[in-house]
Amino acid sequence: MKYFVLGAGSWGCTIAQLLKENGHDVLLWAHSTELANRLNEKKKMPHLPDVALDVEVVSNISIGKEYDVLIIATPVQFVRGVLERIDYKPKCFLNLSKGIEIKTGKRVSQIVQEFFDCDYAVLSGPSHAEEVALKLPTAVAVAGENKEIFQREFSNDYFRVYIHEDIVGIELAGALKNIIAIAAGVVDGLGGWDNAKAALITRGLYEITKFSATFGADPLTFMGLAGLGDLVVTCNSRHSRNRRYGEMIAKGFDPLQLLEASVEIVEGAYTCKAIVENYGDKVDMPITKEIYEVIYNKKSPSDSIKCLMSRSLKVEMGEVKEWLEKNSKD
Repeated sequence: MKYFVLGAGSWGCTIAQLLKENGHDVLLWAHSTELANRLNEKKKMPHLPDVALDVEVVSNISIGKEYDVLIIATPVQFVRGVLERIDYKPKCFLNLSKGIEIKTGKRVSQIVQEFFDCDYAVLSGPSHAEEVALKLPTAVAVAGENKEIFQREFSNDYFRVYIHEDIVGIELAGALKNIIAIAAGVVDGLGGWDNAKAALITRGLYEITKFSATFGADPLTFMGLAGLGDLVVTCNSRHSRNRRYGEMIAKGFDPLQLLEASVEIVEGAYTCKAIVENYGDKVDMPITKEIYEVIYNKKSPSDSIKCLMSRSLKVEMGEVKEWLEKNSKD
């Protein structure tokens, strides 16, 4: 397969370099000529200046028509704009981006379907670019068309790919875990409380699973790499921009000013807005709604924690158990 990577950020550059070193024909697309020229001149990873980037970078998106697979590695809020620039019918998309579009509430696969009738797959899991670029052991999952090919062509001695069947679940897991990671950062910023963070991650996983099952995802997906795996790393890693953003909020920084000043996209803040404003009245999402209140309505993190702790008492995993019982009988 020949790969055309849409997006020359940290993850796009890292995956492009991985594919190149795996022996594949790969080209990187940058959104501006200036960025393409800078990367071609320096030949270094933008996020790891000591790591080589031995992949050609272009700014002409039309060149992609010569490639078998277009890899989406741009922030989700910009995916639609990138697709609008493609003036040919791609053979296949492989999505690496994690998030939900704010104005429509759509996943990346749904946005792609608006524009093109072609093969689609998604690759996701606990995979911070900083570690993959350094060739540290990483495992992810891929679902969709051509998944067996992607498994074979992406895998090597430090990057292991598992096949999966649940596109919806993998996309929603990758998007929603960033919201929970912001909340985990808040806990870290308030004092790094172990009990609270463990409970938050556990209940966050339940919230993600419950929401996703409503849209047809398999709850078992969230026990795997794209679910629990990605959630754990994003809630705890020093590389996690979402966790770091939550920590800075807890320390008193203005959430919206932080977003405006951030060089990197804090996807969880935008996914939170997309979920609450498109689905807030359809599914009970207490953690997501409190993070929304903290970011967009300036509610204090301490007050949000009090609201979460004083909610009506529940049966643990109740709604997911009901879902499993119903679907096991069908």
